[in-house]
Amino acid sequence: MYKILVIGAGRSATSLIDYLLKQAVTFNWQITVADVDIQLALEKVNAHKHGQAISFDIKNETNRLEVIKEHDFIISMLPAFMHGDVARDCVALGKHMATASYVSNDMKALDKEAREKKLLLLNECGLDPGIDHASAMKVIDEIKQQGEEIISFKSYCGGLVAPESNDNPWGYKFSWNPRNVILAGQGTAQYLQDGEMKFIPYNRLFSQTDTIAMEGYGGFDAYANRDSVGYMDVYGLNGIKTMLRGTLRQSGYCRAWNLFVKLGLTDDSSKINNANKLTYTSLLESFLPPGSGTLKERLKAFAPEIWNHEVEHKLDYLELFSNKKITLSEGTPAQLLQALLEEKWKLNEDDKDMIVMQHQFEYHLKNDNKKTHRLESSLVVIGKDNKHTAMALTVGLPLAITVKNFICKKFELYGVQIPNVKQIYTPMLSELEEHGIVFTEKQK
Repeated sequence: MYKILVIGAGRSATSLIDYLLKQAVTFNWQITVADVDIQLALEKVNAHKHGQAISFDIKNETNRLEVIKEHDFIISMLPAFMHGDVARDCVALGKHMATASYVSNDMKALDKEAREKKLLLLNECGLDPGIDHASAMKVIDEIKQQGEEIISFKSYCGGLVAPESNDNPWGYKFSWNPRNVILAGQGTAQYLQDGEMKFIPYNRLFSQTDTIAMEGYGGFDAYANRDSVGYMDVYGLNGIKTMLRGTLRQSGYCRAWNLFVKLGLTDDSSKINNANKLTYTSLLESFLPPGSGTLKERLKAFAPEIWNHEVEHKLDYLELFSNKKITLSEGTPAQLLQALLEEKWKLNEDDKDMIVMQHQFEYHLKNDNKKTHRLESSLVVIGKDNKHTAMALTVGLPLAITVKNFICKKFELYGVQIPNVKQIYTPMLSELEEHGIVFTEKQK
């Protein structure tokens, strides 16, 4: 019996585990779901005859090695920084491994040994990264096969709240790791525009945005991801003039979020002690320079280029002017802000989330450089409820499908791999369409 171990039973693992358990009936697999919270693991397995739940502490090296040794394929749904130990154990013990996370330096260091041992280290096989790679490469390969040259590629993705559940002025609710949302964009974004390198530091990221239109859903704010240039080689687009990957939010979100950035409320490097003696109002005041007037008047004077009635409405919704108590005893500004937003941006039981993705291509025939062709490839996925989310579906399903395809020998690739090659992305995208994850292509 082939044994698959899923480490981590969090919100993004729901669809992955459901899919694997269904496939386990057909292929006679055993699916073990391991989590530090045994109740969460038991809930995800749901007494399935081909599943089992175990308590698992990633920090317990002895137990970690024992559990990994008992299985054939390891899927890590842990936070990205935890993959390294699991990957090293897998290669040492001769086990295949898959994650939805970006390829880390730890993973790159294991590539040679994994190839020599014919072990797969699959990464970036979720939503973003993952479906974005697969869907983009499908179009890129098709354009190249037609003898045309791509001169511009822009790709955007966002995990948002569905219109029917959009009942707060931010247009946002958490469908994945809240901490990642709070710290999003920190660093310096870099991309290529008309042949020139462009850099956007964090303090300008949420003010230097574009508007991306999705048919039937209106316009979205778009801000640049950290490193777009690094994907030129991954996508086989060396020599391209414009290369940009970005994140989508509801219109107006970035303007208001930029106020938090300018104030310093997204800082995660310094800790505030005795935070529970403060209110969120006093926290806000403490990050402002000395001055006179009401808090709102001081905020307007501090950031006149940001402040308007919509931003004020968004801050009012978060109860930032109501002397709402901070409950954490200590924490960084980012952690204190996260605690508040987890309460205010909670995905309620019947709420639905939404995934939006759009690729924009510009290309021309090699023998006709004057005529530019434009193509948009767009995806919208709506979740079912707060457990069976569009985020969980689009993160977990491509990973589960690709693991199944490897086990069933639909492709034989080893070492560090991502879904940018036909052997992986063609069957993956084909099966995703059966689950309603379908891209619409439109010539512009």
